Amino acid sequence: MTNPPGLLISAPSSGTGKTTVMLGLLRALKDDGLTVQPFKSGPDYIDPAFHLAAAGRPSFNFDTWAMDSGLLGAIASKAAGADICVAEGSMGLFDGVATQGQSGFGTSAETAQAMGWPVVLVIDVGGQAQSAAATALGFKAYWPDLPFAGVILNRVASPRHERLTRLGMERAGVTVLGALPRRGDLQLPERHLGLIQAVEHPDLESAIAGYASFLRDNVDLAAIRAAAQSAAAPAPTDLPPPPAQRIALARDAAFSFTYPHLLEGWRAQGAEILPFSPLADVAPAADADLVWLPGGYPELHGGTLAAAETFRAGLRKHAETKPVHGECGGYMALGEALIDKEGNRHQMAGLLGLVTSYEKRKFHLGYRRAVLQAPMPGFEPGAALRGHEFHYTTILDEPDAPLAQVADADGNPVPETGSRKGHVTGTFFHLITGERA
Repeated sequence: MTNPPGLLISAPSSGTGKTTVMLGLLRALKDDGLTVQPFKSGPDYIDPAFHLAAAGRPSFNFDTWAMDSGLLGAIASKAAGADICVAEGSMGLFDGVATQGQSGFGTSAETAQAMGWPVVLVIDVGGQAQSAAATALGFKAYWPDLPFAGVILNRVASPRHERLTRLGMERAGVTVLGALPRRGDLQLPERHLGLIQAVEHPDLESAIAGYASFLRDNVDLAAIRAAAQSAAAPAPTDLPPPPAQRIALARDAAFSFTYPHLLEGWRAQGAEILPFSPLADVAPAADADLVWLPGGYPELHGGTLAAAETFRAGLRKHAETKPVHGECGGYMALGEALIDKEGNRHQMAGLLGLVTSYEKRKFHLGYRRAVLQAPMPGFEPGAALRGHEFHYTTILDEPDAPLAQVADADGNPVPETGSRKGHVTGTFFHLITGERA
């Protein structure tokens, strides 16, 4: 299968403004009448919802550490019918992990190469001028086989600053696709796990329209479209299968971090997804085969969840005979108690003995490979899973049996093993896929 022509938007590092560039570009191209397929390179649970709002099409994650080539190809096939693909990278273009995974090290550069998409590098040129060309030249030359479309200069201070920076790029032989003046109002709101969720943005549509107008005024959209290239995508296999037929899925501001390719695979293979809101004190569907609580921000809603008696009673009733699984925030909600940042203790579902604290914060970030010691919905004991962990929560008590042997991307043991009790399981990592035999 050949992809529609595409580009990957990346940067030398995080914090350069590539997400606002991405959203503005998606909307500007859509406003020009193109059908635009967005993607995200790397394990990000938040950006795809912003992409959907900007492009009007669901965004999917590529992950060369967690996914084999067949799954990468299956996700690439979601671009069918699009005129152009635009992918957003994670971190810096070449940033990945030390140990190779299913297909690579998890870098945005690997995604671009696998799909044949040239890289557009967003460079923050604040505090420099011609020197920015050395950065661009280094990124262009570091991986000679990687197609390189050019750069967008961000946070340009003045016309003189732009002129000097362009002179450096011209000398280095680097194409400048646009120059964005410095504007303080183009920052997306953030919290402890990065951007706030798209559904929480006070005026997302107005913000995206503003980004698009800003891009249109300062970027050569015709040159960007001309730089997009297509190539043969990896041969696809099926998306991951559903863990049950009827899946009650928690879905609200406290529970929203589920990878889009998983939900797409579940639906495509016949599963019924039954959303419900714990924050609205709604119980999961009584006839569901499985209750799945994804990650999110339960630490911001401890009091509401503690008061949600209908939700907790329904969850406990389900767990008497049928499986319940929680990931990260969902795992915390299945535990005995959650302590918020002010030190207040909130009673959770009590299906596991887990006690977690956001008051005593510790940063946990990285890929995870887990070998199950017991069954988990959709997987048998001994199955190897690939996922990603990202949270600030500390475990104060975890008395239940471990669910898995968990390691980071380099094979080092991770103490957050997940846990199990009766029909209930939970993990701190977000599932990306199971390893294929």
